[in-house]
Amino acid sequence: MPADNPSPDYAGDLSADEAWALLKGDPKARLIDVRTSAEWNFVGIPDLREVGREAELVEWQSYPTMQVNPAFAAQAEQGGADRNAPVLFLCRSGARSRAAAIAMTRAGYTRAYNIADGFEGDLDATRQRGHKNGWKASGLPWKQT
Repeated sequence: MPADNPSPDYAGDLSADEAWALLKGDPKARLIDVRTSAEWNFVGIPDLREVGREAELVEWQSYPTMQVNPAFAAQAEQGGADRNAPVLFLCRSGARSRAAAIAMTRAGYTRAYNIADGFEGDLDATRQRGHKNGWKASGLPWKQT
């Protein structure tokens, strides 16, 4: 899977569509949603039933303080992802997931990717998310928790 890699600190950036193709094509690939529990509950989460998996939910930062979760790497590793298999990180718009991909690369994961357009994507002309790009705007499966 080609990836634009703006940094040597992680495997690279993927669009939501590229991430979905990777999840469909590689049964070892895992998706870790690093948003907050409030976002999971009120905005929804990726629905990976079609590929026989669940999205793993591990907060990178905790609401409301938005302090980085000191146990993030340990919690992310509990899902059992192979350190040499693709691990895809997702947040609202790509910033927190990039930080998580960097952290997991430093923890020894060789294929940690950032889903750069996130779950909701960029703001559109009306300053709303979820319509311009990202997981939801791409029409990929998602569900309310």
